[in-house]
Amino acid sequence: MQISATDTAVDREPVARAAPRPYAWLVFALTIGLMLSDYMSRQVLNAVFPALKAAWHLSDAQLGSFNSVVALMVGVLTFPLSVLADRWGRVRSIVLMAALWSVATLGCALSTRYGDMLAARALVGLGEASYGAVGPALIISIFPASLRSTLTAGFMAGAAFGSVIGMAAGGVIAAHFGWRWSFGTMAGVGIVLIVLYRFVVTEARLARHRSVDVTAASGASGASGARAAPGATDVRASIRAVVAGLFASASARCAYVGSGMQVFVGGALYAWLPSYLNRYYAMPPARAGVTAAGFVLINGLGMVLGGMLADRVSRRVATRKWSVSIAYCAVSFALLSVAFRLPAGMPQLVLIALGMFVVSGTNGPSGAMVTNVTPATIHASVFATLTLANSLLGMAPGPFVTGLVADRIGLLGALQALPCMSLVAILAFVLGRRRYRADRERIGRAAG
Repeated sequence: MQISATDTAVDREPVARAAPRPYAWLVFALTIGLMLSDYMSRQVLNAVFPALKAAWHLSDAQLGSFNSVVALMVGVLTFPLSVLADRWGRVRSIVLMAALWSVATLGCALSTRYGDMLAARALVGLGEASYGAVGPALIISIFPASLRSTLTAGFMAGAAFGSVIGMAAGGVIAAHFGWRWSFGTMAGVGIVLIVLYRFVVTEARLARHRSVDVTAASGASGASGARAAPGATDVRASIRAVVAGLFASASARCAYVGSGMQVFVGGALYAWLPSYLNRYYAMPPARAGVTAAGFVLINGLGMVLGGMLADRVSRRVATRKWSVSIAYCAVSFALLSVAFRLPAGMPQLVLIALGMFVVSGTNGPSGAMVTNVTPATIHASVFATLTLANSLLGMAPGPFVTGLVADRIGLLGALQALPCMSLVAILAFVLGRRRYRADRERIGRAAG
């Protein structure tokens, strides 16, 4: 089959000439470490609910508000803070954010009443609001574009692993030393990582390791970008121009929607698997929680390997990332649909585990898709928009809607219907793949 020059230029994944240097991998490791700290600080609360309830005589609604206020702050502030980070500087923003959530977590340890804890948790959310966007934007700026799915998936998997560590370690620490030490330990981990990050990662050193793909795209982002140094984070574009860059590409809009719809499935499973194991397998709550944590670990591993696979198969043809994402959605739909129609038992658990392995495989490719059709200078804002889509379309409604359906037809019936959301994700990714070539051509003309 003959391939035209135009097809080759548009479809081929951009590849930097130089391999990533050890410093780039060190930055990657430290940034992932902060993502672990982020979710350790967020999820340690769940492990100490019983102790807080007994100590302060709190209602379940008050306990739930400690989680809700974090999600509210993240959802409301992700986009504006990420735009500011693109302007102010990603390294400085990351250090400030991590310092805020670590100090706020220490504030949780020192709280003496409900109001104190609620305020401290709000500050945790403020610190975490844009890290899920700024962190991956910084990482991909110093790596070849051909690794974007792997890097994005690895970063997002840090949320799953951090959640497991926070809940497991928090419970053990609370049992031996008290709930305040659980928060204090998570704060201490964050502070140590901040110190390391502050001395190792600087804008000057990042500029010397900047990916050639990013520096080229930065130079093509407009007249103001052309006057800036390669990879500069002092973005002078107006908010209107930033928003235009985020949503000008139809394929990017489809990727936002497809990613959010698939996260709907994964987010609901995160929330309801412990209850499902408790109700249908008669597992005690503690055992159900540990078993569900095992599924979360499998999910995190699937994110990383899914991103690596997407990068490998799309090394020469970038549109294959869309095909891989469609395949992930289809396979997770099939596995989970069959799993929740089987009777309780080992075959069902195996299929659920396989479904959890692939259900979040779209996370990494989605990040690569949207960054490939947007200017490099607004990539923190791009990831903020992707995070916002994942939250508003997936993580926020997934558990709630599944619960509403469960109230009417039972939890099993709700989980049997849940995989159908993957079909909506497939439709969005199919539409995005059709428009991807035109969007890449438009970006190429702008770079020219």
